[in-house]
Amino acid sequence: MKTAPLYLIPVPLGETKISKVLPPFNKDIILSIHHFIVENVRTARRFLKQVEPKINPDNLIFYTLNQHVSPAEISDFIQPAENGFPLGVISEAGCPAIADPGADIVAIAQKKGIRVVPLVGPSSILLALMASGFNGQNFAFNGYLPVESEARIKSLKSLEKRVYSEYQTQLFIETPYRNKKMVETILQTCRPHTKLCIAADITLETEWIVTLSVSEWKKQILPDLAKHPCIFALYV
Repeated sequence: MKTAPLYLIPVPLGETKISKVLPPFNKDIILSIHHFIVENVRTARRFLKQVEPKINPDNLIFYTLNQHVSPAEISDFIQPAENGFPLGVISEAGCPAIADPGADIVAIAQKKGIRVVPLVGPSSILLALMASGFNGQNFAFNGYLPVESEARIKSLKSLEKRVYSEYQTQLFIETPYRNKKMVETILQTCRPHTKLCIAADITLETEWIVTLSVSEWKKQILPDLAKHPCIFALYV
């Protein structure tokens, strides 16, 4: 039996109009799929209704992918594609398999010879890098830094060292309620001339992306970032 593709379906990064961040082609693909692997069924159903109000999510099949799912279960999620039914992966925000569990599904699909099709959509990491003015040819995304203070400072110093030795842009994220603490730690830890880009609410009406040196940031009154998803980037 001929296998069907695994589609990686991006979603908006927040309360943004679908038409602003996703091409019409994505809708055509989504309407052809009845099996979806999702992080959260409720938000996935809501996204699909935004794509096409006539969609009836009750007629669709959802497989929930999170940290509690075993490798054996993840492998079972691929079966619809193996049986000839197109399969879609939907993350909570942005592009699947980028800083989320979707990469595990993609790895299994590649191993099984199933065609993987990434659809166009917003990636907060790449959009932040584009707007930062930093090196876009040599960069690293480091996910979340350690929560514990000493380990976080050590991690920041290590990333900053790579900035200066390799001219490599260093990107990372934080849980929104810890954004303020993150900025404070960066300003206390990094060199005065090190540049910091803070990119908040990317693609939203409240989007705010600013690049300044650490010494310049210390002179600024920062907006309240506590409830806003942010990408942080360091460069020389």
